[in-house]
Amino acid sequence: MDRAGHAEISALPFVDVHTVLVDAEPAVVWRAAGEAVTRSFAGGPSEGVARLLGAADPAASGARPPAPGATVPGATVPGFRVVTADEGRTLALAGSHRFSAYALVLRLEREGPGRTRLRAETRAAFPGPAGRLYKLLVIGSRAHRLVVRRMLARIRRRAEAGGPGSGRGAGGEAPQQR
Repeated sequence: MDRAGHAEISALPFVDVHTVLVDAEPAVVWRAAGEAVTRSFAGGPSEGVARLLGAADPAASGARPPAPGATVPGATVPGFRVVTADEGRTLALAGSHRFSAYALVLRLEREGPGRTRLRAETRAAFPGPAGRLYKLLVIGSRAHRLVVRRMLARIRRRAEAGGPGSGRGAGGEAPQQR
């Protein structure tokens, strides 16, 4: 993560971290994570919610992971902008709206041949009375937890379903023991 991006994100209070082990190489998990982030936040309802909340980045723009060369900070999906995209290692997204400033950092760590630990760390500030109410609605209701866990499960399923380095065959089947 570059210094400015690191400072911006580390200044936000820690909210939570969720971890999943994925039976695939980091490069495969990286592609699955980029696709999941793009699909989770791009267009449709996400854009409407981002506009309603007054998000600084309400629409998708620029190259987004997993596009080749998508290490360009500033690309956006509704509600977030890419702060850091260190291929196969870290995807850091940050954003803000009327009630919060926040970041989602996905970290990939090789856990051995064909295995990756994927962590999703959330940091956020909720200033003022409206921010505290928003925090209660999003964090206190456990909605955030549900959304992050679903996203991690989606990434794991996609990465383990196939592709080079996934430990699976071309059709997504597990290798046969003989």
